[in-house]
This record gives sequence, structure tokens and C-alpha cells, in this order.
Amino acid sequence: MKPFFTKRVVTTALIASVLGGGLLAFLTLRSVNAPGASAPDEIGSASHGPKRSVIGLSVEGRQIEAYTFGNGERHIAFVGGIHGGYEWNSVVLAYTFMDYLDANPNVIPAGLTITVIPSANPDGVHKITGKEGRFAITDVRTDVPEGEGRFNAHEVDLNRNFACKWKPESMWRGNVVSAGSAEFSEPESRAIRDFVLKSAPATVVFWHSQSDAVYASECEDGILPQTLDIMEAYSRAAGYPAVDSFDAYEITGDAEGWLASVGIPAITVELKTHETIEWEKNLAGIKALFGYFENRK
Repeated sequence: MKPFFTKRVVTTALIASVLGGGLLAFLTLRSVNAPGASAPDEIGSASHGPKRSVIGLSVEGRQIEAYTFGNGERHIAFVGGIHGGYEWNSVVLAYTFMDYLDANPNVIPAGLTITVIPSANPDGVHKITGKEGRFAITDVRTDVPEGEGRFNAHEVDLNRNFACKWKPESMWRGNVVSAGSAEFSEPESRAIRDFVLKSAPATVVFWHSQSDAVYASECEDGILPQTLDIMEAYSRAAGYPAVDSFDAYEITGDAEGWLASVGIPAITVELKTHETIEWEKNLAGIKALFGYFENRK
């Protein structure tokens, strides 16, 4: 991928290991500008690889980046890492997808634009990896308590901070978690909100782990009809179970629910473990979405 920073040091490491369904991935390690540096709106050119933009800064000043490929009228967004280092494999999946698009630009149908936000909670990722920007699997700490790196630097669960049935406290498994002081109180959730409102994507896919399923989204008015079609397309191609509603425990203030409330279909793709990216499965799901939208004239 073409370097985006004049001060960036680029090191390429080959990591050959069998993960999940047999992953052989090249991970590129990039050290980026220091946290808190000024955040230009756009860097790079769409005609020479993806267009990089900074859609916001985290609590600790790390850049929340978005990479846009293609120039079609319909826009699809993919988001990794909203739960930070706790779900670091969703970030690796997002970067692997970016590398794939960079190497295979013609896979994007002419009518689509694709944006990838690889790391929506960079402070949480840094807490587990100690790295800025991209990281290697070998950077991931394993000597951490359960849930470490899930929250942002304010100890807020970002996927409970959006404007859908929001409450100051929400649930994660059997634990009470902070949902922030108000809807969109956190800079990371505001960055996603502002990106969505500006770009008006046709759908948004959030990568998480580790429930091994694809979930639809809903808020006060229920599931949008097209959300079910999108969920079925991705899940059928990828081989994940499709689940209309998450009912293991109450979730409030989730990003996907907020998207449903503003009329944008969103799905949650839950990887099977916290260590694998199941690349071939997710690539099949991604291509199914491309085909779904390509066929909707």
C-alpha cells in the first residue's frame, strides 16, 4: 500500500501461521505520527490507492482513520475494533481487507465506494499492543485480564454510547458497564456518527468477536427490511449463522441500533474466536454484499 506519511517508518514482516481456517497473511507494520498530532482531513489520492482520511481523534489523541476505495454512487462502510484490543482480531481483519482491495482494485464493482475504518477504538488497541496504527499478531499481549482493552480511555464501552435506547449504564455479559455521560459523549462514537451522517452509506458492517454469527440491527422501530437481506447475503456466503436479534442480555446504545434508527441498514459480524480472522469466510461474505448491491440498480 502506498505510504501515507512522510514521517512514517514502514517495516514489513511475514507472519505465517495457521489461524482458524488456515490464514497466511502478510501484516505490514507502520508506525504513525505521534498521538495528538494535528489531524488533516484527507491524505492521498483515490487514483493512487485508497484515500485516507482522519475522521476524529480518540480520548488520548490517536487518529481514527478511514480508507476509501472506489468511486461509485453506493457507499458501503466496514468498521473494525470498536471494542479495541479486546477484539484485536477484528482490526487485523479490517487491515487484511484493505490490503486485499489495494492489491485487487477491480474486485470493487463500478457502482460502489468502499470505506474501511480499521480501528474505531485505537486507545483500546494500544493498551493491548503498545503500538500506534498497524501491529503484528506477535505484538498482542496475552498476560491481560479478561476484557482488557475493550473500553476507551474513559472506561466507556463505545458500543453502548450511541443514540439508541441509551442509558448511562448498560450490560456486557453479566457485567454493568459505563455507557458514557450522555449519548455520543465519547469522541470515538462521535467520529463514527459524523462520518455516517456525512457519507450516508447504504450499509455498515461492524466486525466483532467472538459469537460466531451475523446479527441484524434494530432500534425503537424494529429491523429495517433491507437489513435482513444484507444479513442473509453475508451469512449465507460466509457460513455464519444468521440471527435477527441478540437476546442473551439487554444491550442499549449500540452503534448498529443507532444506524437502524436513522434508516441505515447495519449488521454485526461476530468472528468465532478472539484470535482468528476467518479471512476466506469473510471475503466470501464481503463479495456477496458487493454482488447484492451491484444487482440493485
